[in-house]
Amino acid sequence: MKVAIYGQYYQNSTEPIIRDIFVFFNKNNVELVIQDEFLAILYEKDIIKKEYNTFHDYDDLDRNVDILVSIGGDGTILRAATLVRDSGIPILGINAGRLGFLATVQKENIDELMRYIIDKNYTLSPRTLLSLESTEKIPGTENLNFAMNEISVNRKDTTSMITIETYLNDEYLNSYWADGLIISTPTGSTGYSLSCGGPILMPAVESFVITPIAPHNLNARPFVIPDNVEIKLKVSGREEHYLVSLDSRVASISNKTVLTIKKTPFQINMVELPEKSFLKTLRTKLLWGEDKRN
Repeated sequence: MKVAIYGQYYQNSTEPIIRDIFVFFNKNNVELVIQDEFLAILYEKDIIKKEYNTFHDYDDLDRNVDILVSIGGDGTILRAATLVRDSGIPILGINAGRLGFLATVQKENIDELMRYIIDKNYTLSPRTLLSLESTEKIPGTENLNFAMNEISVNRKDTTSMITIETYLNDEYLNSYWADGLIISTPTGSTGYSLSCGGPILMPAVESFVITPIAPHNLNARPFVIPDNVEIKLKVSGREEHYLVSLDSRVASISNKTVLTIKKTPFQINMVELPEKSFLKTLRTKLLWGEDKRN
């Protein structure tokens, strides 16, 4: 079995987790390949001493890798998605952060849950992505014009609202007067969109969510649409630029730039372990339906 490892280092909280993971895989004779920048940090912190094969990014990631293990929080998983892209390599998230909704493996039971990986006792949860095209070149998106959670537009350098003309398959929907607008995947429905009042979608739902951020149109509510719809946005405002973000990647672009958002032709496979279903994660991480009467 071959496993790729990518992660983020958090002082104090990460070291025991990393050691446990490496000890487990080495004890079970798993071939490891480590993202080079992460490995350099591990050497610098003297967490490991053994030499390992490395990869840097998507272009040199071995396609024979069985699973990519992401050590960190949900943000780390979103960055890991840019490493696997359309390769089909599944991602397993190990939570070394705080909430860790996507990173389902907790530090308290790493050995128990990692045993499922060795025994191949897991399923894959395919996740739909969003892609972005624009009439103006967006810095940093040349080969990374996709998002696993959401694509959003936001006001920049101003307290004034922006206006977002929104079209679905070239039919006019609405002009949102707001601080911004979120186009969310089912995976992202538990993130930024949820905090702005959007609904939660199960990962397999073939839909996207359009969620306004602090809208001035009081009758503008989150809107669920089929994921085969092409979304077009035209943003205007008092400032010359606004912000567009693809998950955690943010760029500034000029007003009147037209954004086209649609489903990508590939998906990201998330590893789902026994007893770690989406519904159980909802209850344990978001306290879904928490009521003392239950």
